[in-house]
Amino acid sequence: MNGARPPESGERDEAASSPVVLCIVAAPGAATDLMRRLEPELTDLIAARLRGVQWVVRCVSDRLVEWPADLSQLVAAARRRMLEEHGHLVVSITDLPLQTARRPVVAHASMTHGVAVLSLPALGAVDVVHRARATTVRLVAALVGGDSQSASVDRRLRELGDRVDEHGAAFGFVTGVVTGNLRLLLGMLRANRPWRLAIRLSRALVAAVTAGVFALVTGDIWRLSHDAGPLRLGVLTAGSVVAVTLTIVLGAGLWERSPARSGAREQVVLFNVVTVATVVIGVLALYLALLVLTLVGAFLLVPEATLADALGFRPGVGTVAELAWTATSIATVGGALGAGLETDEAVREAAYGYQPDEHLPR
Repeated sequence: MNGARPPESGERDEAASSPVVLCIVAAPGAATDLMRRLEPELTDLIAARLRGVQWVVRCVSDRLVEWPADLSQLVAAARRRMLEEHGHLVVSITDLPLQTARRPVVAHASMTHGVAVLSLPALGAVDVVHRARATTVRLVAALVGGDSQSASVDRRLRELGDRVDEHGAAFGFVTGVVTGNLRLLLGMLRANRPWRLAIRLSRALVAAVTAGVFALVTGDIWRLSHDAGPLRLGVLTAGSVVAVTLTIVLGAGLWERSPARSGAREQVVLFNVVTVATVVIGVLALYLALLVLTLVGAFLLVPEATLADALGFRPGVGTVAELAWTATSIATVGGALGAGLETDEAVREAAYGYQPDEHLPR
């Protein structure tokens, strides 16, 4: 016996897990000077709030984007730099003002990207270092979902540090990423609030409703819905959902590619899985909402006698439901056309849950 104290369980777990790498990327000038003043104490402060893993903080001076640039461009640039630095999370200290809904905010955090952005101008002129330090720690906590007192956050931190064998087959690798990071994936999905996607894309919503109204009042579509049958209508439903999903993901450049020699393949796969899942859930929520609206519209707005004259028989509830089903799929395709008119910035802000921070710690 050498009398050494055996490590506690938390210490054993922390030593056994891979470190979580946090990148601090600051714009040259005043933001970089502030970062250098934060650097000595930042690792200990973050480790004190988010326990259970080893933290490594890397500081980089990089402007990332040139003015004028929107928030989504800044977030994308910060994420690219994080992957190049082999990081798991990144906080960008920018000298650009930030806004959300035309209101100035101190910072934004996107759990899906693993990116937080802190605006230097919003810190003011008094006690800047203290405010920046406290805000940075709070932003890192927001990126992982809270404090280490939560068991789900503790697991999420460990999943960030754990690695998946990147030399395996493509299918096995993707499966390993999804199953090994399932809780992390679900947390990222919840943070994105995908069911609100359609509401945020106003042009897509207007196009979908317009197409749905057109379908409900068109006689040829009435006959088509009756003759198509459930199988064809199911294929039409799947096709409309896929069309909107591809329009949003590919049209707005949401699909991410792993930077050359970054070693960040797992992070990129996880990001793309969350992105596609977010959009699919959002589109399905849109589809269900449109289905309810078209069902109500079909029963209230389409005269039974007119529908009977067009079809040649008296329609039942099933016939009206088939009409609503067809109209919903057509409306969803119209939503795809509307999504194509949205700006890339609007689509990114709709797809990803940027959490605004409007207040500074005192």
